[in-house]
Amino acid sequence: MSIPPLLSHLRLPVIGSPLFIISNPDLVIAQCKAGIVGSFPALNARPATLLDEWLHRITEELAAHDRAHPDAPAAPFAVNQIVHKSNDRLEIDLATCAKWKVPITITSLGAREELNQAVHGWGGITLHDVIDDRFARKAIEKGADGLIAVAAGAGGHAGRLSPFALVQEIRAWFDGPLALSGAIASGDAVLAAQAMGADFAYIGSAFIATQEANADARYKQAIVDGRAADIVYSDLFTGVHGNYLRASIVAAGLDPDHLPQGDLKTMSFASGGAAKAWRDIWGSGQGIGAIDDVVPAAERVARLAEEYRRARERLLAR
Repeated sequence: MSIPPLLSHLRLPVIGSPLFIISNPDLVIAQCKAGIVGSFPALNARPATLLDEWLHRITEELAAHDRAHPDAPAAPFAVNQIVHKSNDRLEIDLATCAKWKVPITITSLGAREELNQAVHGWGGITLHDVIDDRFARKAIEKGADGLIAVAAGAGGHAGRLSPFALVQEIRAWFDGPLALSGAIASGDAVLAAQAMGADFAYIGSAFIATQEANADARYKQAIVDGRAADIVYSDLFTGVHGNYLRASIVAAGLDPDHLPQGDLKTMSFASGGAAKAWRDIWGSGQGIGAIDDVVPAAERVARLAEEYRRARERLLAR
């Protein structure tokens, strides 16, 4: 498999997924310093002018870390761009990313050849997230360097396919960089993702329960308290199927076992007012049973790395 040089020396084969509202410079910098790819959605920087400040800070702090720790440089960071036509910030955000030569661009909700060319022009690479083989082929045809296979069990907007089926179909024709998303929250699961053919694990929910994450304390505690059975798969909240925490749905005055049809924006709630996806209805993957406390992101990575090491040793000892 062909792995770009900037992804070939990670402490752990993990990409921290871009979490809407939650991912911020504090979290990204902590992830990268700990040795995994940190990422954030460009739209988290509001207003758009804030994106320039965020990229300046991330770039400078990681460069300072590298100067101070030449034997343990930081991992590269990524910015997630929503490619759908509804994103009226895309052009200006891409220009800001070009200014700072963002190493990795993660694209979602559409694949665009001109965007991939633009990123390649400043020396970056692109990874496109997909939920099935058809979208994977389109993304590579339009020039994406790698893929993120979003399988069943992933937090937020998620696919329906088993990770075994999805990775198998993609690997039948694609030997480039491939990350797997879906219920991965332990070092054992990272190794399992590699065993089935992925190069990297794509982890989000585990980093919600970190001190740096920009999430409500109740949200973090719900991740800690939750298990796979506490995840509800529904298209009510955004019009696209996704996985959400049962506790947040209940708090909004809805019955998670009998969700109504319709548009969340037009509904009234027992709690009063209107609940919004992501802010009030909290996304989460099915792997949260492995998360038992809220810790610094560096400690979360260290635990994943130790679990990964032990899992490899067990496998080799068999």
